[in-house]
Amino acid sequence: MSIIDNFDFKDTLQFWPRHNEALYKRLESKHAWLEERRRGDRVQLDDPLDSEMVLNIGPQHPATHGVLRCAVKLDGETIKKCVLDIGYLHRGLEKLAESKTYQEFMPYTDRLDYLCPYSNNVGWCLAVEKLAGIEVPDRAQWIRMLMSELSRISSHLLWLGVALMDAGAVSLFLWTFQYREDLYNIFDEVAGARLTVSHSRIGGLASDISDTGLALIRDFAGTFPAVIAGWEKLLNRNRIWIDRAAGVGVLTSEEVVELGMAGSNLRASGVAYDIRRFEPYLKYDEVDFIIPIREEGDVLARYFVRMDEMKESVKIITQCLEFMPEGPIRADDAKRSYPSKNDVYYSMEGLIHDFMYTDAGICPPKGAEVYHAVEAAKGELGFYLQSDGTGSPYRVSIKAPSFSSIQGLEYMMEGAAMGDMVLLIGSIDPVLGEADK
Repeated sequence: MSIIDNFDFKDTLQFWPRHNEALYKRLESKHAWLEERRRGDRVQLDDPLDSEMVLNIGPQHPATHGVLRCAVKLDGETIKKCVLDIGYLHRGLEKLAESKTYQEFMPYTDRLDYLCPYSNNVGWCLAVEKLAGIEVPDRAQWIRMLMSELSRISSHLLWLGVALMDAGAVSLFLWTFQYREDLYNIFDEVAGARLTVSHSRIGGLASDISDTGLALIRDFAGTFPAVIAGWEKLLNRNRIWIDRAAGVGVLTSEEVVELGMAGSNLRASGVAYDIRRFEPYLKYDEVDFIIPIREEGDVLARYFVRMDEMKESVKIITQCLEFMPEGPIRADDAKRSYPSKNDVYYSMEGLIHDFMYTDAGICPPKGAEVYHAVEAAKGELGFYLQSDGTGSPYRVSIKAPSFSSIQGLEYMMEGAAMGDMVLLIGSIDPVLGEADK
């Protein structure tokens, strides 16, 4: 007789599903508001509905910005206690990286923050290049910086449109997506893909920017500041938006640091931390820009910071177009970077190097380890790598800014009104693919 034959499935009906049981045990241990006791051979709970309501929002809910589950205890319209449940989009990317070569993992980074994929590509490449000691040509670094700032604007545009729509302003959602479409056309021209670009390569880039691509970028950088000014004229003194966002979800500078929040969420509470300024990478130390900050730490402050960040990104893009030199876009070392397609198609040596690089990849020194972070649209995106001397990483760990910011969401929700829950989720700008990895 098998184990299954001995198992009484009726017994499982006496208990909650394991996942829910674990979640509510977290609620009990954290807040001690679900009193558990045994009656006979099954678990019973004191009925919290006598005066309060236990409510699940998500994970399949349009206002949770992804597969985020929120278990909350309500006292009327006030959220008294909250526990967030993530992991519904977990794909094991860190473990998956160990079975791929360093270059093969590139397309997987697009699927982290899929609203800002170019920064993910760049962050991964910079970490691997630092691990292997690869020098990247100047032109490739300027192009990476240029495209990363376009990705930042694209991500902030989606945040702006969706966050305002959560507050009831549908028109702005349509306007922001109009300009995101312009950015997607640029990505399509430069990288050959609209969303999951995979344009960077270990040691450089897959392709150079065409004259058409440069013209599209110049046109966007020339017209977009006036567009932002129009939106600010609509929103910055809009009494409905200000009353809806001001004083909601307030976090002090000490709280955002203690809670581990990242990016604009830090800077909206007065913490002027930006990796592009404090630990410059690429060519950020050669361009002029400021770090937008606010002191209020509420939803409205996060709005102001992201609007200002888009304006600063346009400044950086303009300087990239001005300062970008001519030259190669890939390291001149066929054993540490993919050869150009012209070499592959018309040179026996190029074909051999392409095959060997695809098969074995680069091989950093055994025992080498490195951590490198970039300032992605959501905040600090870091990659920790360990090498065993082969063409695949021995260990990979990803510091995801969305995961860091979600840690502060529980704290923000407790004591807030239920009507503000959607606004609070949107204000931290989470991407669950990045949080769950």
